[in-house]
Amino acid sequence: MENSYEFKYLKLLAKEFPTVQEVSTELINLTAILNLPKGTEHFLSDIHGEYDTFNHFLKNGSGVTREKIDIIFQGKSIEEKNRIAFFVYYPKQMLKKYEDIYEESEYNAFLRELLLDLIEISKYLSQKYTKSKVRKILPKPFSYIIQELMYENRTNSDKQEYYTAILDAIFKTQRHRNFLIELAYFIQRLTIDRLHIVGDIFDRGPNAHLVMNKIQNYHSVDIEWGNHDVVWMGAASGSKLAICNVLRNCAKYNILDTLEEGYGINLVPLASFASRHYANDSCSNFKVKSDSNSLDRDKEKLVSKMHKAIAIIQFKLEGHVFKRNPNFKLDDRLLLDKINYEEGTITIKGKTYPLKDTYFPTIDPNNPYELIEEEYELITQLKNAFLNNEMLQTHMRFLFQHGSMYLKYNGNLLFHGCIPLQADGSFSSVEIDGVNYSGKGLFDELDKKARMSYLKRYDKSNDDNDYFIFLWQGASSPLFGKKEMCTFERYFIADKKAHFEPMNDYFILRENEEVLKKIYQEFEIDFDRSKIINGHVPTDISVGDNPILGNGKLYTIDGGMSKTYEAKINIGGYTLISDSYRLFLISHERFTSVSDLIERESDIISINQSEEINKNREYIYGTDKGERLENEINDLYKLLEAYRSGLLKEKL
Repeated sequence: MENSYEFKYLKLLAKEFPTVQEVSTELINLTAILNLPKGTEHFLSDIHGEYDTFNHFLKNGSGVTREKIDIIFQGKSIEEKNRIAFFVYYPKQMLKKYEDIYEESEYNAFLRELLLDLIEISKYLSQKYTKSKVRKILPKPFSYIIQELMYENRTNSDKQEYYTAILDAIFKTQRHRNFLIELAYFIQRLTIDRLHIVGDIFDRGPNAHLVMNKIQNYHSVDIEWGNHDVVWMGAASGSKLAICNVLRNCAKYNILDTLEEGYGINLVPLASFASRHYANDSCSNFKVKSDSNSLDRDKEKLVSKMHKAIAIIQFKLEGHVFKRNPNFKLDDRLLLDKINYEEGTITIKGKTYPLKDTYFPTIDPNNPYELIEEEYELITQLKNAFLNNEMLQTHMRFLFQHGSMYLKYNGNLLFHGCIPLQADGSFSSVEIDGVNYSGKGLFDELDKKARMSYLKRYDKSNDDNDYFIFLWQGASSPLFGKKEMCTFERYFIADKKAHFEPMNDYFILRENEEVLKKIYQEFEIDFDRSKIINGHVPTDISVGDNPILGNGKLYTIDGGMSKTYEAKINIGGYTLISDSYRLFLISHERFTSVSDLIERESDIISINQSEEINKNREYIYGTDKGERLENEINDLYKLLEAYRSGLLKEKL
């Protein structure tokens, strides 16, 4: 065995556990962890830059924290429970609010009682964690104090004076404010053990950069890429066409500040170009979609011009990308050469439409996909800005490191859009580098293409970044989920029939049991206990939409969190929650503002829409983490045997 791979591995493991005592201690510790309840998982999708809403869901545990407060403090009034909850969610703001209400002596007495309440919540939530794990996540400045308060029984007369003395010292040293704040954050941390973001962090809303900052610092998170994420990833990988799509979306939804102020990307060159070439154009078809009152009239006109300018560059670049990638099957999206520039019409699929806008100052009708020199210089300048923006690159690197096209986690399959299907229920096939891929293989190959492209982002030639465009709008893209993207038609053709974008057959067939079984088999998940969890298509349960499909096999959790859906969707998002007892879906009332909630001390309404109770409580030994721990335990037993048999010597 001395020359075997296993022996070499055991020698490496022995460096971490050099004695029988240390191996035995770790074995006891890991075995104990296996028998703890499974941690609580939260699933969110389609955040679309709505930072305040997203942040609130993390702070209030999507309503779970308030539910726990009801259990712990059954004798308190609703108002008292709400107050405790808001001190957990927004401790700094609530401290300021009550500081202005109470005299100092009353204020300290109020905070003292509140601290005791927060300690009780901490005790309750920490029950499913080992003391070792709790110690690791405790705020360092107060770790010892919190442990003493959590693990001592203050009702015991022998300990009451000790307990009181600790609290007295906290107030005498004037550390009570900081202590309360850190305790509130500790409770937030205990509430969610694992966060799953099932796609679409970017676009529509104004603060995707703040969402990414929050996610980067979150203790345990994974991301299943959405179509709006992947186009930003493509832009950060140097795809000029992806950059155009990002800029066009930001202009369309009036969120250019995300790029300018959030990431610090200079858009003055685009503004100058648009002002010169579209000076006499109203660009009325390119007005922003969000509330125009948020822009002054001159700024609104400028954004409309920028919107049109980058859209035209996008349509030109599509000619380059689609022609060199015939396997994308996007030739029908090449429309600039289908325009009759003299008559102001366009012919698509044999039908001729009048154009709503015929002002194309930068298009040569004889060579419509050719960039003029200024357009080429502009897009090159923008590419350099995206490639060399430190904050953007940090965020995109995080998406690559913690994200993927899909994820199998604790038996469930998570992906954003769809499993591309044909009308007969078979998997759609895509040719990549001369090989046809479908089903799981297609996801894996596209995942690899995206990663390879990002690694080569500074290379002069990187045609692999074209695959970000396929993922963004390809008919068989697992992230797009439609057969066609009619961007040009929505801008230039009045007939709304031309705007129709048919969905992939997955959305028609996904409730068919035979098709579902085929998908489950393809991704090697258990049809009797696993779930498919995806987002992408908003569903509004308040008007009869059903987010739970296929006899409970499939959860679609896009509840329209983005404020751009406000006129269409009554709710403000979903959270799917899986704890050791149950799997349940919550719909949320639309978020207003932090200041409004704090003023009223009344949370947004979250309604439990469905619930599946586990037949048996779930423990860590039945999870992915449990499987990893069991492998570690097996290796440690082998190391223990190697020590006891004399094969390896202890380092005493």
